[in-house]
Amino acid sequence: MLQPLHSLLLASAVLLCNTAPIPTEKHGGSDTKCPLTVKILDAVKGTPAGSVALTVYHRTTDGGWTRIASGITDAFGEIHNLITEQQFQAGVYRIEFDTKSYWKNEGSKPFHDVADVVFEAHAEGHRHYTLALLLSPFSYTTTAVVADANH
Repeated sequence: MLQPLHSLLLASAVLLCNTAPIPTEKHGGSDTKCPLTVKILDAVKGTPAGSVALTVYHRTTDGGWTRIASGITDAFGEIHNLITEQQFQAGVYRIEFDTKSYWKNEGSKPFHDVADVVFEAHAEGHRHYTLALLLSPFSYTTTAVVADANH
């Protein structure tokens, strides 16, 4: 049972890395200048998922969440310059993806209302994060690339 699951996850990762079109124009600047970049792929169509709304929250000291940014993915399924270096301080973050609206616009009935990704940022020093999300109407998977901010 685990072998097919591992194969599916590996195939998803390969799809995530290889199906996004190479942009012909520079949009949002270099990833090295964006402290948090988001990339979303539609696993059903094998294409970038444009027009996905998302909201970024920061965990407060009392365990609640404060909204600090929001945006919508572009035609490449990406958002750059979503948050500034000053806004992206050490702590726990939650990104809420409005997957239900995306799938309804695609003519599907999704299982999830939202996809939430919660992660700790800058625990080992200042970093830049690229969060990738692979979507289908009944599941989602994420991966992250964490890079030294100085490179």
